[in-house]
Amino acid sequence: MRKLSWCLFGVLLATTLGARAAGAAGAAEPPKLKVLISADMEGVGGVSTWTVQAGSKGREYEKFRQLMTKEVNAAIAGAFDAGATEVVVGDSHGDGQNIDVELLDKRVRLIRAWPRPLGMMQGIDETFGAVAFIGYHAAEGRPAAILSHTFTGTMDVELDGVAVSEAGFNAAIAGEFGVPVVFLSGDQTICGDARKLLGPIETAAVKDATGFYSASMMHPEEAQKLIREGVRRGVERRREIQPYRVAKPVRLQLRFHQVVDAEVVSLLPGMERPSGNVVVFQGRDMVEVARLMEAITNMNQVRP
Repeated sequence: MRKLSWCLFGVLLATTLGARAAGAAGAAEPPKLKVLISADMEGVGGVSTWTVQAGSKGREYEKFRQLMTKEVNAAIAGAFDAGATEVVVGDSHGDGQNIDVELLDKRVRLIRAWPRPLGMMQGIDETFGAVAFIGYHAAEGRPAAILSHTFTGTMDVELDGVAVSEAGFNAAIAGEFGVPVVFLSGDQTICGDARKLLGPIETAAVKDATGFYSASMMHPEEAQKLIREGVRRGVERRREIQPYRVAKPVRLQLRFHQVVDAEVVSLLPGMERPSGNVVVFQGRDMVEVARLMEAITNMNQVRP
């Protein structure tokens, strides 16, 4: 009986210690940290024009889609340096099929092509911890800003009376899910505009614009270094940065360059047209507004 008791005691002790060890190991497992990277091309280092670099028929497009991919890879590396466990990348320039899939970091998932319900922010939800914008540009009409435009280049956009760039609009989508934008790269104008709107986020001015096309450029490797370091700092500081939230219902105003564009869009349900080239929509939230914007920006696009 004594031998049997000691055997049972040994089994119970081993089982208990094993369970405690397993529990401790489970408790020590680091939490998941998901990062979304939305990538455009006009703000990539070295890009000046659509006709040469940023357009699919430009003579340097193939080179610059690789440089875009390298800047995205630098951002991915920075996110993982900061402890990210999962990274999702959205190719958000032109036809959404610019990033070189063979050159892209193997650790990520890539979202490509259009249309997407959440546009440039497709994939975002409340499980993400941070967002980074790569290669972004300033809003329609901003001076000293490379290729400044907003979405189609035919409109100015406001959310709740505040003029926003694509960065501001997309940050509001992330804010709908409680996720902060922690980093942006592009020229000095969009970097400054983003900090003014979104707060003390990390930025990397990879070129200094002197006009719509002209800028002083740095070497691509230096730009990539700034991006990696900036994304790492941004993700590490994510709890210090507040998500950009807009009041609900969300008031979207679009001021079109052409009156006929406003006329067509005003035919959609829920649209008001206070003046010839202006339409206004009241959305329940940024998801509804984003879906509407995706429909408007895609309805005249030619598909292959």
